[in-house]
Amino acid sequence: MTKFSDLKLDPKVLQAVAEAGYETPTPIQAQAIPPALEGRDVLGIAQTGTGKTASFTLPLITRLIKGRARARMPRSLVLAPTRELAAQVAENFDVYAKHTRLTKALLIGGVSFKDQDAAIDRGVDVLIATPGRLLDHFERGKLLLTGVEVMVVDEADRMLDMGFIPDIERIFSLTPFTRQTFFYSATMAPEIERITNAFLSNPARVEVARQATTSETIEQGLVTFTPSRRDRAFAEKRAMLRALITAEGEACTNAIIFCNRKMDVDVVAKSLKAHGFNASPIHGDLDQSVRTRTLDGFREGSIRLLVASDVAARGLDIPAVSHVFNFDVPSHSEDYVHRIGRTGRAGRLGKALTIATPSDEKYVAGIENLIKKPIPPLPAPEIAFDDRPERGEHAPARSLRTRVARDEDRRGGAKRGDDRRRDARDRPVKPHGQEASMTPLEVAQVVVAPAPAAADEAPAPKRERRRERSGDAAPEPRAEARAEPRPERRREDRPAGRTEGRPEGRAQPRERTERSERSDRGVVGMGEHMPDFLLRSFARPARPAEDEGGDAEG
Repeated sequence: MTKFSDLKLDPKVLQAVAEAGYETPTPIQAQAIPPALEGRDVLGIAQTGTGKTASFTLPLITRLIKGRARARMPRSLVLAPTRELAAQVAENFDVYAKHTRLTKALLIGGVSFKDQDAAIDRGVDVLIATPGRLLDHFERGKLLLTGVEVMVVDEADRMLDMGFIPDIERIFSLTPFTRQTFFYSATMAPEIERITNAFLSNPARVEVARQATTSETIEQGLVTFTPSRRDRAFAEKRAMLRALITAEGEACTNAIIFCNRKMDVDVVAKSLKAHGFNASPIHGDLDQSVRTRTLDGFREGSIRLLVASDVAARGLDIPAVSHVFNFDVPSHSEDYVHRIGRTGRAGRLGKALTIATPSDEKYVAGIENLIKKPIPPLPAPEIAFDDRPERGEHAPARSLRTRVARDEDRRGGAKRGDDRRRDARDRPVKPHGQEASMTPLEVAQVVVAPAPAAADEAPAPKRERRRERSGDAAPEPRAEARAEPRPERRREDRPAGRTEGRPEGRAQPRERTERSERSDRGVVGMGEHMPDFLLRSFARPARPAEDEGGDAEG
């Protein structure tokens, strides 16, 4: 059996490894360290949790132990996709290089540029960074990459998922061609294979496990349930998660709960806290100090449940995770391998449970095709759906009347707001006092007909009030007839010669019919009144025959 003492590492590195409690290297460490010490490029393919970080950290320290760094020119560069993974690599470097005089700098987002610039100016042997923050320092003129001797790309498939491949290609172009490159990934997508062919020179390919395989120490399970209603699917899914955690009992010492969206991470964490669970969220939108404090609490045991996005799915070394719960089925099949790889590490037993709904069938099928085996189905525990405690113990619950009205509105059985307001306008006015003895027709006439205003109480026009204030007398009316009301003339009183003077040949008005005479007497019944213009004919009357003959003879 191969031991670390057989790998030709520097004695100071071997001393640090022994003090860390390691004697036997993992398969990827035993196969990747010898070619790395020879100066060859290394392409490592292995599932998560196999010790890839130490497989490039130990030979890196051994090669850089002799030499000195210059200001703003790091001697080696390690690229990581997330802040947490970069910080973890920095912690491993501190453990294995504590007996050397090598220096390091960590360039990640969420930290002040001033402190990072000061570390770069002093000169560093190992620069550990995320691609975005590294390019920010380079564009500000604070960093030169022409002195890089060894370059490491960790979790390359995660770089591809996060859209860092263009940045990786640019960083490769800024480093010297004579560098040594370590390239590590759990899967080999076509885009990653293209980069390795372009930037690696005759690499030693190390593949200790079939691509995208899950560890045999992880017990997997799939819980499928159908929500009772679409608008309750999210709440019932949270209830299902709580039921699964409760069913595991004391065996679930701590767990990571993965969600696909950041907003769901916060909601699930708040829901668990409201029901008495010790849970905290972690995702990319939180401050770096909060994320670091949350991870430290989870490692120390003060936080039992860590609700996370995929920011915690890659590379985080938390060896004592007993369970992993997939609250959402990952849309990318490779993410499933990395998520459940947070448990069952270093030979320990772990359990991974996934909650799925009928809409997740295609994602589950993609995962099973990737790992080349089905996920064992598990019976769904019974849940008691009640989302009221999640709003707080003292929060007022919705009344039954509100729920019934909302359900009727959704089914179309209750009246909308516009209909209710229209009904209020059309509702008859309730009579008071003397009007109580009136008939409905008399009440309607009183309500509709405007009351005549008294002559002495009528307000004066604005123009007359202005003249009174200015002292001018109001002008006399133009005619006395204006003061008297104009008499209403009936149709029979109109002048008979009203149509005189019309052009010859225009149609004359039709003779009065019985309906029009009845309409002059007033409205007899509903729908019996017919306007005159509808009874008028616009057809041109035919001329008498004798007139035509006279015209012809004339």
